Amino acid sequence: MPDRSSDRPLGIFGGTFDPVHYGHLRLAEEAADALDLAGVRWIPAGQPALRSRPQVIARQRLAMVRLAIADNPRFSVDAAEVEADRPSFTVPTLERLRQLDQCGRQRPLVLLVGADAFAGLPAWHRWRSLFDLAHLAVAQRPGFPIDGASLPADLASCYRDRFSASPAALAESPAGRIVPFTMSQLAISATQIRGLLTKGRSSRYLLPDEVIAYIQTENLYPEY
Repeated sequence: MPDRSSDRPLGIFGGTFDPVHYGHLRLAEEAADALDLAGVRWIPAGQPALRSRPQVIARQRLAMVRLAIADNPRFSVDAAEVEADRPSFTVPTLERLRQLDQCGRQRPLVLLVGADAFAGLPAWHRWRSLFDLAHLAVAQRPGFPIDGASLPADLASCYRDRFSASPAALAESPAGRIVPFTMSQLAISATQIRGLLTKGRSSRYLLPDEVIAYIQTENLYPEY
């Protein structure tokens, strides 16, 4: 069904989510508030193109995301990349979302990325095409704004041309802007969590209890 519930920008949040944790959840929640998003659509990668193979299969990572966001009406899940059984690239995913039976051509889409991922953008497949399909919202730590001078030359030029400090710019066109937003710094990573689990240590308060229960039931990330 077409997503025409609102003309407000829709956040797009892709990732491996191996496993999903509170750092992911806070990024999406704070982006929705800071950028006045109608919601955030989570898109777990089936086969990540630029990262090593996930430790658990796509179906299980999708299940964990569904459990993690179930009680948040602003969040939704797109399972298409998991079901496609092929490497996940962001530009083809956004092209799919731009189809008339999805979000269409005119709704503002806002791809949510962390500052580290943004700095590595030139390594992405067809990265320049991202701006034809979506805005980019870059999460930054409090007190640490993006330093354009430290970016690769091609990306620095793009950043200068497309930067806007105002989230209101996201609603003015379907795509093409780069807008930063500040999020709470949580020292949580999926790598850290997997390390704890494989050593038999507690991951409580790092990810939702429902996700922890699923990990235990499915015997994911077993101890060495």
